[in-house]
Amino acid sequence: MGRYAAMLAALALVVMTAPLLSTPARAESGYDLWLRYQPVEESYGAANHVTALVTGYRSPTLDAAAWELRRGLTGLLGRAPAQSSAVTADDVLVIGTPKSSAVIAALNLPLTALGDEGYLIRGVTISGHRAMVIAANSDIGVLYGAFALLRQIQMAKPLAGLDIASTPKTKLRVLNHWDNLNGTVERGYAGASIWDWPALPEHVSRRIIDYARANASIGINGTVVNNVNADAAFLGAEYIEKEAALADALRPFGIRLYLSVRWSAPMELGGLKSADPLDPAVKAWWQAKADEIYRAIPDFGGFLVKANSEGQPGPQDYHRTHADGANMIADVLKPHHGVVMWRAFVYANDPRIDRATTAYNEFVPLDGKFRDNVVLQVKNGPLDFQPREPFSPLFGAMPHTSLMMEFQITKEYLGQQTHLAYLGTLYEEALESDTYEHGPGSTVARVIDGSLDHHPISGIAGVANIGNDADWCGSIFNQANWYVFGRMAWDPEISARAVADEWVRQTFNNDPAFVTPVVDMMMKSRQAVVDYMTPLGLALIMAHGHHMGPGPWDTIGPREDWKAPYYHRADAKGIGFDRVASGYVAQYHSPLKEEYAKVSTTPEDLLLWFHHVSWDHRMKSGRTLWQELVARYQKGVDDVAAMQATWAKLADDVDPERYAQVRDFLAVQHREAIWWRDACLAYFEQFSKRPFPDGYKPKYPLGYYEKMPFGASPKP
Repeated sequence: MGRYAAMLAALALVVMTAPLLSTPARAESGYDLWLRYQPVEESYGAANHVTALVTGYRSPTLDAAAWELRRGLTGLLGRAPAQSSAVTADDVLVIGTPKSSAVIAALNLPLTALGDEGYLIRGVTISGHRAMVIAANSDIGVLYGAFALLRQIQMAKPLAGLDIASTPKTKLRVLNHWDNLNGTVERGYAGASIWDWPALPEHVSRRIIDYARANASIGINGTVVNNVNADAAFLGAEYIEKEAALADALRPFGIRLYLSVRWSAPMELGGLKSADPLDPAVKAWWQAKADEIYRAIPDFGGFLVKANSEGQPGPQDYHRTHADGANMIADVLKPHHGVVMWRAFVYANDPRIDRATTAYNEFVPLDGKFRDNVVLQVKNGPLDFQPREPFSPLFGAMPHTSLMMEFQITKEYLGQQTHLAYLGTLYEEALESDTYEHGPGSTVARVIDGSLDHHPISGIAGVANIGNDADWCGSIFNQANWYVFGRMAWDPEISARAVADEWVRQTFNNDPAFVTPVVDMMMKSRQAVVDYMTPLGLALIMAHGHHMGPGPWDTIGPREDWKAPYYHRADAKGIGFDRVASGYVAQYHSPLKEEYAKVSTTPEDLLLWFHHVSWDHRMKSGRTLWQELVARYQKGVDDVAAMQATWAKLADDVDPERYAQVRDFLAVQHREAIWWRDACLAYFEQFSKRPFPDGYKPKYPLGYYEKMPFGASPKP
């Protein structure tokens, strides 16, 4: 037996025996995520179903589905379903594809429209017996269907009459891990990397299997295992062997492995004198490297490339375009059916140019010039994962190029591990935005799912918030952002509130007296962060480098667009960035560019993003801009206090460990929200010269906040 086959056999054994590895001692540490499988009440009717599990031929993926169902049903219903090869009684569950199961094949179910990854869950009658089927065209579709059925039961939904047909709307649903060879994670707030490179390839940890399970449960089908600021060593033979072992572990769960690559790798690893994409020797090096990888990982997904961005090398170093670079890589991957995900996060080091305009200016002229296995990976906003940005105008501006969304799941700019900020509302806001590319209804969701312009590739990437912490994500509520990313990658039009409801029910319990206030708290949480950090369209006023805490005064750094005053532009006349004059507003289609061109028609939540506005400008509330700014900062603080009060009432509904973590982190968030409010308003007051409203004044003078070291926070 070869190494590849041996690994699959070993993984199948691990999956079949894994219930023995789950111990109660860690059950409420958060390790089990939303896959806790705690008992549901019989009053919901679920316990009267699923007495036996009927399977056909075995494969690693079908074994994973069968094991997950046995584990889940045992926990949820209090008993393990019997294993069977035929339907001989009522209330059996049959899983498989027409190829793997004679029972499924005989039912002649409508599976064609489900494609390669969709699934059907339906009640049927087989030989006079009441049964339920999870059917699909592929083994991975069956696994997705197994998780969907368990989700229904965990949410205490009745199984009678259940009839679900679901297929993903995007092809690439990918996590981007910004993990480094030394185990650190850039913008990681949940401990060290989960990839144990020194132990690979001989040992694949149980945690990797549980990572794969969690991703499969929400439909994620790809992972980029290393940082976009890539180390060329990941392409070396030693690491390709390690990556192959990871790929073997992920494969049964439908997850393909991708690599971030450093553009200068042909020079650093191959000894070439350049990395010019039009140099035949450079292309030959990449071709040989791609062939080497595919020999080790036959289903390798492809490369993610960050080039000519933030000092990274790229084709522009040789006076070539992004299309020249992407197409060269695409050509070497094409025979292997691999894709190039080329990041569009670029900006010029020129203080005369609005950083927000750069990606549009560089990429739109290249529309239609990329190979069909290239997809541009575009951040949701034109800057850098801010608490609120307008959608990037690249969406809707490149009809002849495949575009995929890049969201950040890890909360680099939204309080990192301690602040509760449910990002479903941010994702929803971006995805439902109308680009007007082809008139009303040309939403960002339709751009990235490929339906608007019939793109050959569709997808969503998320910068992962996963680390080696016991709870995976640095806090319990940060898990919700991993969950909602996967659910929205499967269906970009799903409701953020509906997903929050799903997550709360699976992660905690189904009691409406608990679910409703917690979902309400989650839905308001991101706006609270916006208000106490960057209200009214402010952006990038965080402290330099670590992005922890306020820094509107921050002028550290060698470039103007790495300094906070570049973005807020506060002066005696007012505050905000005039993006009409910068040319940014013109990058949108009508009627957006006309709406954003005027102060009077720009949404107030984005006012200071688009305009430099007088301190005395009258807002819709009747307050002046200065008064409104103070009110928004105060509202953010008050909303965190309200979240604290909500959570305090729920102590009896949550296990002590997770309750205490959330309670403590909300206390941190409230303290730091006050810090944000007071520090920012103390700074902006020196420009506005307007009085603070009665009853409010920063506790300390501006100099106190400016001198606070990293990791500190104000004295109470």
